[in-house]
Amino acid sequence: MANPSDESPKTPVTEPIPAAPAPAVPKKLRPTRISGTWIAVLVAIVVLIFLLIFILQNGGNATIHFLWGQFSLPLGVALLFGAIGGALLVAVVGAARILQLRRQAKRTTATPIGRPATSSPARRES
Repeated sequence: MANPSDESPKTPVTEPIPAAPAPAVPKKLRPTRISGTWIAVLVAIVVLIFLLIFILQNGGNATIHFLWGQFSLPLGVALLFGAIGGALLVAVVGAARILQLRRQAKRTTATPIGRPATSSPARRES
């Protein structure tokens, strides 16, 4: 019996033409430090604009009594000084806490786990 493929005329086998590659879908880019800085700058500009509007709208003089002194300042400026003073106080307390945590972290990494903190006496060779 003859093979049916032998009876048909042989046609050259051609490879299918590959289609053009599909455009790659761009991956979502991770935010960089610079982009975070730009966002912070833009937020700071908006906050400063609101602060300027607040100071300009509260321009009436206010008498400030502090310790033994007496000052006359625009109300908006006096409140700004109060806010700056509070921010500085918070920054000092936060910096002290950060230094405390850094010192504690240095102590725990300097002392290996399971060993005493003090060194053992040196061996005498005789």
